[in-house]
Amino acid sequence: MSILGIIIVIAVVYLIVKGYDARIVLIGSGIIMSGIGGVPMSALDAFAKSMTNAGLIEAVCSVMGFAMAVRFTGCDKHLINAMATVLKNFRPLLIPGVVICTYLVNIALPSAAGTAAAAGAIFVPLLMAGGVNPAMAAAAVKCGTYGSMLNPGLAHNPFVAKIAGVGVMDVISYHYKANLASLAVATIIITVIAHVMKEDKGYVSENLTIDSSFKVNPLFAVMPIIPIVILILGETHVVPIFKMGVPQAMIIGAILTLIVTRTKPSDLGQAFFDGMGKAYGSIIGIIISAGVFVAGLTSIGLVKLFIDEMLNNPAIVKICAAIGPFILAILVGSGDAATFAFNEAITPHAADFGMTPVQMGSAATLAGTLGRTMSPIAGATIIVAGIAGVNPIEIAKRNLLPMLGALIIGMLILFF
Repeated sequence: MSILGIIIVIAVVYLIVKGYDARIVLIGSGIIMSGIGGVPMSALDAFAKSMTNAGLIEAVCSVMGFAMAVRFTGCDKHLINAMATVLKNFRPLLIPGVVICTYLVNIALPSAAGTAAAAGAIFVPLLMAGGVNPAMAAAAVKCGTYGSMLNPGLAHNPFVAKIAGVGVMDVISYHYKANLASLAVATIIITVIAHVMKEDKGYVSENLTIDSSFKVNPLFAVMPIIPIVILILGETHVVPIFKMGVPQAMIIGAILTLIVTRTKPSDLGQAFFDGMGKAYGSIIGIIISAGVFVAGLTSIGLVKLFIDEMLNNPAIVKICAAIGPFILAILVGSGDAATFAFNEAITPHAADFGMTPVQMGSAATLAGTLGRTMSPIAGATIIVAGIAGVNPIEIAKRNLLPMLGALIIGMLILFF
């Protein structure tokens, strides 16, 4: 059964790399493995159980609902244009500034593809107008698309929090230093690479231009970050009255956005609930599918085999948590499927390996996120490649060393 399970896992990776829907592949393989393991209902039970994961659904759906409302009102464009206005006056800081600004945007809008589209449309032309090579311009934007790890609504944060039995902000407060350190390393490396390759100046842009007529409304620009500020101030007890859950903060943010932008309530409400529905179908859908897949792995004995191997070889535990999700994310273009599967199957047993669930879960999440950030087939990579008019492989090449450096420093901080 273990051999059959390994063959099925290899087939799953192959099918996802080939572009098949990850949800269908994971669910189908989970059901097949459960059948082989003699407990076909375990996969269906896992499906039903994952559908009603209250804490996870509340955080993820409310955040994506707010993100959709912000995009509908155009506040995201005001935020990004405000950052671009500052950056263009500091020519030497263009590349590192774009990486960091994209990272900040991704905190407020926790979707790599959404951030790549919104930020890329402004930052790529900005860099190219400043003389930066198109591939490097796209790579700089892509390099910053993992700020979502600091958003409490990123599905992985409440997922790990539930496993560990702690609050979402507890998970973020544990891994934020590693995350910020990895950002600093990635930013420095990609800036050095641009200078060494002589891609940081000299390019003359012909097709892409910056919309200089866009007038930034400061109040509009602030709206996307309001819920994050509320949560941080409340969690740190700087403003005790702001101590609240993620959904409450997102609703407050949506109400303030409604007031500031004077949008028709029914239109903004429609956008908010559309975002919630999309979040359930795409993000929660992946989590449900990963649960079914892990149920299949458990039924066929692969989870026990993997845990036994790590117990017998404790030196490989940290390597598995870091390298496994990282490589799989590069191959499949998404950090979600690999990370959710690892965290559901292995992270609950973290204590057996001398680690905490938050520590192991954070490591797997960061590894998967960084792997996706350098993957040539990730949706965000394809989006910025299209904006810059370059091959996605060229972007992956430029982000290889920055992401490896980020992975190393991030894991050193999380594990030691």
